[in-house]
Amino acid sequence: METATPAAPEIAAQLDSARAMLAGLGADQGALESGVDAAQAVAALTLDAELAAGTMLHRVRVAGLPRDNPPVAAQLGAGAIRVAEALERLGELHLPADWSAGQGLNAQQAETLRNMLLAVAADPRLVVAHLAEQLVQLRDARNLAADERRRLAVETREILAPLANRLGVWSLKWELEDLSFRYLEPEDYHRIARALAERRVDRERYIDEVCALLQLELRSADITAATVYGRPKHIYSIWRKMQRKQLAFEQLFDVRAVRIVVESIEDCYAALGVVHALWHYIPDEFDDYIATPKDNEYRSIHTAVIGPDGKSLEVQIRSRAMDQYAELGVAAHWRYKEGGVRDKGYERKIEWVRRVLDPAQSSQFEGDLIERIKGELFADRIYAMTPRGEVVDLPRGATALDFAYQVHTALGHRCRGARVDGRIVPLNQPLSNGGVVEIITARQAAPSRDWLSPELGFLASPKSRAKVRAWFRRVDESQHRSLGRETLERELARVGAGPEQIATLVRELHTENAAELQRRIGEGDISATALSQALARLRAPAAAPLATARKRTGHASTARSPVEIEGVGDLPTTIARCCGPVPPEPIAGYVTLGRGVTIHRKRCPNLLRMQAANARRVLRVQWNLGADSLLPVRIRVEALDRRGLLRDVSDVMALERLSIDGVNSDTDPSDRIATIVMRTAVRDSEQLGRVLQRLSAVPNVLRALRLA
Repeated sequence: METATPAAPEIAAQLDSARAMLAGLGADQGALESGVDAAQAVAALTLDAELAAGTMLHRVRVAGLPRDNPPVAAQLGAGAIRVAEALERLGELHLPADWSAGQGLNAQQAETLRNMLLAVAADPRLVVAHLAEQLVQLRDARNLAADERRRLAVETREILAPLANRLGVWSLKWELEDLSFRYLEPEDYHRIARALAERRVDRERYIDEVCALLQLELRSADITAATVYGRPKHIYSIWRKMQRKQLAFEQLFDVRAVRIVVESIEDCYAALGVVHALWHYIPDEFDDYIATPKDNEYRSIHTAVIGPDGKSLEVQIRSRAMDQYAELGVAAHWRYKEGGVRDKGYERKIEWVRRVLDPAQSSQFEGDLIERIKGELFADRIYAMTPRGEVVDLPRGATALDFAYQVHTALGHRCRGARVDGRIVPLNQPLSNGGVVEIITARQAAPSRDWLSPELGFLASPKSRAKVRAWFRRVDESQHRSLGRETLERELARVGAGPEQIATLVRELHTENAAELQRRIGEGDISATALSQALARLRAPAAAPLATARKRTGHASTARSPVEIEGVGDLPTTIARCCGPVPPEPIAGYVTLGRGVTIHRKRCPNLLRMQAANARRVLRVQWNLGADSLLPVRIRVEALDRRGLLRDVSDVMALERLSIDGVNSDTDPSDRIATIVMRTAVRDSEQLGRVLQRLSAVPNVLRALRLA
């Protein structure tokens, strides 16, 4: 059903004049007709001639009308031209026909959506104009190719209709949804449309009788300024309700519906009393959106009753201000932004936009813009209450844990359980509208990593998950710094150095400060070998290492080395633990004090740092492929803990005839993930790859990898 409210006569006359002028300038006829339709829809909603004229001008400019045109500027005015230019800057989303909200947006699409949201804060009229243009394109889409029609419908259903809903522009939202539904689900659309048409005559007669009866009863109750009329039910909303509640068409209570519009909130509740005095209401079909507005500030009372002849009937009751807001939403208040007292509903809406686009908050979220606003834009909302009666707005599917994090981050971190309406519930149980939620807390904050697992369903809100991730980032950094500090102090004591050497180590190892040095040591980014080498360089002159190494060759083992050092005789060699190279990986040698040459992978980060500091110590090295030596490596296995896991891992090593030179096993009690680190020796990378593949195939093993 199309929105067909006419524009005011004076605005309609201005649009007719502008249309004739643009036609005379050679504007594309199809674009001009589309622009006129969009302008009329805008004018009917906003009573804004400037916005309507700017919308018309934008459509013909898109089709190629020259920008610099004195007759256009003279007749339409600078304001309309600014509107047209602003609409051009909004851009087009151009989503593919098979797009869904879970796929995210590319950079250009995300920028377009960001511009639309920014326009709400800067001038919400632009969003109304853009939605009106999309609506006109959808009305004409039956003449487009199937792929282009589907692309428009997907873009509308997934982005623009939810945006219209979030901003409360319902008069456009309903038709946008119906048309996109018609193109995307044609069979369901026509089935419901036929069911509505079959009963239309009887339903219209029934609604007229109900409206007349209600008007009479309201006058008797001294509610004299009430307007009562039948409300058309939109096909998409019928289908969604049938899907959500698993109902047949005949089971719907609101196919027959009327709306009562009164002057004040007091009159709303008085009218509700009249309705319930006339007919029995249907339990579970009552919603008071005046006491608890929807997320888009929509306010109204909805009730369903058993009306005349025993037929179900929905009744909506709202004030005239609420009715105006329901038609236009946030844009109904744009004039308050121009000056004077600002409307509170408008300010709340702008606050939502600022929250979505806040750079300080956006850094907490992973993914693109869609990931950040999906919980705000694409999800329906639910409203739960604290024990004190405060209402908490949450995305549909939110849990008691989401509730705790929404109230306060510290409350979420300390949450251990919850009661809903006095009953203990699991923390991953979705909440329902109107529930009273009481959070059970511990003294100390201790989130669980399980809360971040989507499969376990603890958190539905991206904002809540971001808060948990931030907690663990801080905890991990603290633990790494503590471990790194202990390692650094131990190494300093071993070589007889004091804390005064730390500042020099910071420069030597290319870190910003002592805290970063400790963190990188704790994370393993700076290995114990690299730290020892840095300390050795600080305590001995750099000119003598090669000579020292050569003097020691007389005492070296006569065993054949697995590598050949170009231009140098046999030197003691050590395979670097930081990168553990194996044939045939490219390698290089680094001369170290007292230990000959350490063999690194050529791209090893530690080698590259040391090479930048002292390139003279780096030697060309190649594998001695005829050698029988085995090369030490470390292997890490991560698995879900179970009985016999270590035995099965050992069996794989035995099958490959590899000895285990050392093993360390640890299990995290919070997620039952076992980590096994083994030291072994392999012939080459082929054998190592085969071992890792077999370890990965062991039951319960999540991954097996070689430690650098």
